[in-house]
Amino acid sequence: MAVPEKAPNPLIERISALVAWVLLLKPVRVFTRYGLVRGPILASGLAFQALFAVFAALWVAFSIAGLVVSRDPNLQDAIIATLNNTIPGLIDTGDGGGGAIDAKTLLSAGIFGWTGAIALVGLFVTALGWLGSARDAVRIMFELPAPHTNFVLLKLRDLAIGLGLGVLLVISSLLSVVGTGATGYLLALIGIHASSTIGVVVGRIVTLAIMFALDAVALATLYHLLAGIKIPTKRLWAGALLGAVGLGALKALGSALLGGATNNPLIASFAVLAGLLIFFNFVCQVILIAASWIHTGMLDAGIDPEPRVAQQRLADARELVAAHAKPEPESHRIARQRARCERRARRRAHKDDSGRP
Repeated sequence: MAVPEKAPNPLIERISALVAWVLLLKPVRVFTRYGLVRGPILASGLAFQALFAVFAALWVAFSIAGLVVSRDPNLQDAIIATLNNTIPGLIDTGDGGGGAIDAKTLLSAGIFGWTGAIALVGLFVTALGWLGSARDAVRIMFELPAPHTNFVLLKLRDLAIGLGLGVLLVISSLLSVVGTGATGYLLALIGIHASSTIGVVVGRIVTLAIMFALDAVALATLYHLLAGIKIPTKRLWAGALLGAVGLGALKALGSALLGGATNNPLIASFAVLAGLLIFFNFVCQVILIAASWIHTGMLDAGIDPEPRVAQQRLADARELVAAHAKPEPESHRIARQRARCERRARRRAHKDDSGRP
């Protein structure tokens, strides 16, 4: 007796269809791929390296630029404001907001001396190490191996990119000074004081716009030049702009992240460092998630970032299959040939019997 089939449950079918639809969404696929390649672990390692690289870079930068910065209070304020906008909670300006580095101590670095020389060695080790790790992490997001470039040339390129990003930060500070002055001048023409609510809001918008452009350029440089990945221009800037939006949101919430660490009594003695480490962790995750977004879009469009790598993987897979393929035993081959001969003999005998009178 046949067992009657159960009628399909409409609710289960709808839920299954909804789950299948959600899994096909690009953001879901981006985060799924990000987790499969151990993105959170890579971001944590990058954040730990970034914490030490930033301290060394700041001391070296202010040691070298001590003469220029010490003579221009406006430039001092602009650079410190830019740094605090980039990394909330990094510099203590004495306004009660706290910070990991005292602004007065940083500005007193003065002319490049023995402390700057020590910091310079630390900068080479930590900053170049972070850039190298960031390159490998981004390439992992694209499922690519490490580049085969000469080690010395690779480090020289990392050094050039690091210096370029430092110059970009200084240019951003100068633009911030110019933008703030221009904004105040334009507002004064229409009778609005720069210290008013509208003036503060407009000034903040100008600053965020400059930081947004800086972040987008830095991310595009990281993905294309540092990681050495061939990405179509449209997809490169789409991912860089998306990452810049994420970094901007983190900077806006930076004080909240630092405050959350400060309010924890168990880590009160090193709360600022804990807050900075949390902030760097989120920053590195945004960088890698944006890279995963670009890669997912390229896969959807059938674009291979490095065709030679795909061809080599296909050749390696074929070699692996061929190496593990078991040859057919001789006895099986003989038995199959014998069965084939017997079938042919039976067909001939049947044909002869059918042709007799």
